[in-house]
Amino acid sequence: MNVLFVGGTGIISSACARLAIARGVHLTFLLRGQTDRHPVPPGAEVLRGDIRDPRSAGAALGARRFDAVVEWVAFLPSHVDLDIEFFRGRTDQYVFISSASAYSVPPGHLPITESTPLCNPFWQYSRDKIACEERLVRAYRADGFPVTIVRPSHTYDASLLPVHGGWTVVDRMRRGLPVVVHGDGSSLWTLTHHDDFARGFVGLLGHSAAVGEAFHITSDDTPTWDAIHHILGRAAGVRPKLVHVPSELIAAHDPDWGASLLGDKTYSKVFDNTKVRRLVPDYRAVIPYARAAAEQIAWYDADERRRVVDDATNATMDRVLEHYDRAWPRQP
Repeated sequence: MNVLFVGGTGIISSACARLAIARGVHLTFLLRGQTDRHPVPPGAEVLRGDIRDPRSAGAALGARRFDAVVEWVAFLPSHVDLDIEFFRGRTDQYVFISSASAYSVPPGHLPITESTPLCNPFWQYSRDKIACEERLVRAYRADGFPVTIVRPSHTYDASLLPVHGGWTVVDRMRRGLPVVVHGDGSSLWTLTHHDDFARGFVGLLGHSAAVGEAFHITSDDTPTWDAIHHILGRAAGVRPKLVHVPSELIAAHDPDWGASLLGDKTYSKVFDNTKVRRLVPDYRAVIPYARAAAEQIAWYDADERRRVVDDATNATMDRVLEHYDRAWPRQP
C-alpha cells in the first residue's frame, strides 16, 4: 500500500508508522517542520509542507495519489474542510483521528460501543472532534468522501505517564508528598499501549469495509485510578500517599485539568472492541499497564533531563490539597 501520514510523529502515530513500514507499507509523511521527540522511522519518505496551506501542500504532494491518507493533526472543522477539498479524488480512504472522549459524558452504559452517542458538554477539545466527525460524515453521505473515523482512548508510550502532571507526580511520590486522585479513585480507566493500538490501526488501512465507519481501538486493561497510581508508585519503588478530591474542586483551581476530568476521566471508561476485531481478527492488546509502568520509570530514570518537575503543577496540587484539608481534614 501507498499511505500518507499528515503529521505522524506523535506518541500514537510513531508506533503506527513503525508497524506499517514493517508490514511493507510505502509510507510518506507530510510534515511542517523538524521533530526530535519521535523521529520518522527508517524507510519512510518525508515531504515538507503545511496541510493548512493548500499551496504549500500542493507543492509538496503534486498530483500524487494514495491508497490511504491518515490525518493525525486535525482538531477543528475548518481543518477537515480543507482536507475534504484537498484529498477528494486523491485517496481511497481518509482516516480521521478523533477521540474516545467524544462519547457521551457521563456514559449511559458500559461497555462503550461505537453506537454510544457522541456528546461532551464539558470539554471543548471533544466537542471540536465531534464537529469534525459530523462534517466528515456529511461529506461521505453527500458525495462518497471515503472517511474512516478512529477514536483512540488513553494511549501511552514509555514517555507518557498516565497521571496528570506526569513526572511531577512521581517526584512527589518519591519525596513522600501527597498526590491528588480525583473522585474516590474507584472509577475504571482503560489504558492502551501505543504498540497495541498500532496492531489494530494498521489492520484498518486499505480495508474497504472500514470506509464510512467509526472504530475505537483500545485495550481491555481497565485498572481503577487508585490502582494506576499504586502501580506507578510500586514501579518507582515507593508506596504513594493518595488523597481523594472531588473533580469539581480540582476544576475550581485548574480549569484545564478540571475539563479533562469532568469531560472524560471522572467516569469509568470500558470499551467493547468487537467492531474493530471483525475487520482485524488478530487484534489483541497484550501489554498491561502493570508491565508498562516499570518500563516508563526505567525510561525516566535513564536520563536526568527527562525528569522535569513542573512547579506550576506542584503549586496547583498543593492549593487543591490545602482547600480540601480545610473542609475535610485528613487524619495524621
